[in-house]
Amino acid sequence: MAGLYDTPEAAVRAALQALDGADMELTAQSRLYRSPAWPNPADPEFVNAVASVKTSLSPADLLDRLHGIEAAFGRVRRLANAPRTLDLDIVDYDGLVSAQGETPVLPHPRMADRAFVLMPLFDIAPDWRHPATGRTVRDLIAALPSSSIATAIER
Repeated sequence: MAGLYDTPEAAVRAALQALDGADMELTAQSRLYRSPAWPNPADPEFVNAVASVKTSLSPADLLDRLHGIEAAFGRVRRLANAPRTLDLDIVDYDGLVSAQGETPVLPHPRMADRAFVLMPLFDIAPDWRHPATGRTVRDLIAALPSSSIATAIER
């Protein structure tokens, strides 16, 4: 699948469709959002979305499946936070909070600080609450610094 997409938007849309398979059912997806790259804003902009899936996979097996989809889209894991073709994460898994040292870490440890996660999450789950802190997605968005930017891309 690598190299088949003219734009990051097309790759993200295709990846969302790839979530709908034998062990996963895509139940909701957000609009696409564009944001400055992180941690280096000089890198190409991010295109992000949040999806909800229904699955019988465990969190660890789901993460393995997501990594397989990333690989199919040409992702090669070399350096942490390096530009990549696709990055699929588990933001929340039925409100589970991981025990210390457990993989994957749930909820995603940095999601509450990232507009490019929270804004699309609000699209599909406006009543969502952080399972560890109880804060609403709306409150988390309001607490972001004004420099945090994620702009919806019209579909």
